[in-house]
Amino acid sequence: MAVTWQLPPRVVGVATNLLLTCALGALLAFSFLGSRGIWDPDEGRYSNVALTMLDTGDWLTPRRNSTIGHWTKPPGTYWLVAGSVALFGETPWAARLPIALSYLACMLLAGLCADRLFPGSGPVAAIAYATMITPSVAGQLITTDFPLAASQALAMYAWLGRRAGDALYRHRWLLLMWAAFGIGFMIKGPPALLPLLAVGLAGMLCPAPGLRWRWHLSGIVVFLAIALPWYLMVAARNPGLLGYFLGAEVIDRVATDRFGRSGQWYGWLQVYVPVLVLGTLPWTGDLWRWLRQLPGHLRSWRARRQGSVDQQLLLALWILVPLLVFCLARSRMPLYLLPLFVPLAVAVAGQRLQAGRRFNWKWLGAWIVLLLAARAGGALWPTHKDASTWAEAIRARVHGPIHEVVFVEDMARYGLHLHLGTEIRKVSVMPVPAARFNPTYDGALQAELKQAERDPGLVFVVKQARYPEVERVIHAYGYAVHPWGSPFQGRVLFGVEPAADAAR
Repeated sequence: MAVTWQLPPRVVGVATNLLLTCALGALLAFSFLGSRGIWDPDEGRYSNVALTMLDTGDWLTPRRNSTIGHWTKPPGTYWLVAGSVALFGETPWAARLPIALSYLACMLLAGLCADRLFPGSGPVAAIAYATMITPSVAGQLITTDFPLAASQALAMYAWLGRRAGDALYRHRWLLLMWAAFGIGFMIKGPPALLPLLAVGLAGMLCPAPGLRWRWHLSGIVVFLAIALPWYLMVAARNPGLLGYFLGAEVIDRVATDRFGRSGQWYGWLQVYVPVLVLGTLPWTGDLWRWLRQLPGHLRSWRARRQGSVDQQLLLALWILVPLLVFCLARSRMPLYLLPLFVPLAVAVAGQRLQAGRRFNWKWLGAWIVLLLAARAGGALWPTHKDASTWAEAIRARVHGPIHEVVFVEDMARYGLHLHLGTEIRKVSVMPVPAARFNPTYDGALQAELKQAERDPGLVFVVKQARYPEVERVIHAYGYAVHPWGSPFQGRVLFGVEPAADAAR
């Protein structure tokens, strides 16, 4: 008599949901990933620093070219991009791969965190995260924000495991939390520790089962072992750098509008409200219902007894405490909120589970098609930010080798480093005092003219409106100018040579 064996229907359902969720994540993570060129300024800047690490062999010092350091961020993201390019080649796809993988990691961690707080809601949280506008768009852009979001999501998942996991493994969850924060610190510095405010406040309001002091100390040691060595090495190599980090990159970004990032008192309304309202589509309605019900959840928690654990309270602290800090800080950018989209997806899943709401798969499928169509449109959309079109224009105009592209008092198109394989510089027409760290210009025009004598592969770029002025300055230095073809994007491309050579 033949014996047949079948999986229980519930197991089949779970496996099917898991496969569908993974397939959806892969589709949204990798579709059109390399179909457009590197966009300046952000993608160009990050990919350029990573490629410069490969060119120079110096993985400790972030540089925007062979001589000028780039000290706005720790090297974590640059290492990821450089490693991917080293493995898979100098293509936009390879440069963006770490971002796509970070997107997938956040999607997975949203599901795992949701199952910790609201058992059974994991697939909903993962799908909600994957299909929100902001993560879907950011997953195709090279920035530090997605690797940071992934490291913070891992840290918070470990925190939830430390609170609710098996008592035998709570110390391991604690160590994982601090390790993840250490990784985040290597990606974006002190902002990576922002969720610790929510962790500390939750510990005061809802104390977790205690651990022996040595495990807390061990966690901090793990964090320091990951986060501290690079800072110590570069600070020793570059006297004054630590003061610059603390002053310009931490205090000034929080307390001043030095960098011109919506520092007005109402700036948070202009930047963050659209991100939260439009960026959470198509799940904004679920989040609104969650927010409306939140005061009732908190009153219920207080009525039971102070110190009792409430999943909604933990989730609210995870979202609202960092959000308050972002609103108070005077440096505001849309993707600063990206790490909050993991707990926002968890809130969507918890609300839908509580309300007993199910997916309309036809409606969700139509939304996914719309997201993919928008990506295809973005890949085809002509924009001056696309470094690949700049590379094509330069190759079509310049006859001869191209070793360096010099932008004269214009936005440097650092994405050309990947598309042309050349060094990129930005120079001033006349010498100007240079800041010790992160100067506005890489030098003055005269120095590049001297370099052009030794290397004819320098291509200069200047706005058409300034070309006559720059031409006069170059002539005054004893050089002749020869434009390369017709202007491109309102810029003149030209080469130079000593006037005596031009006369011959």
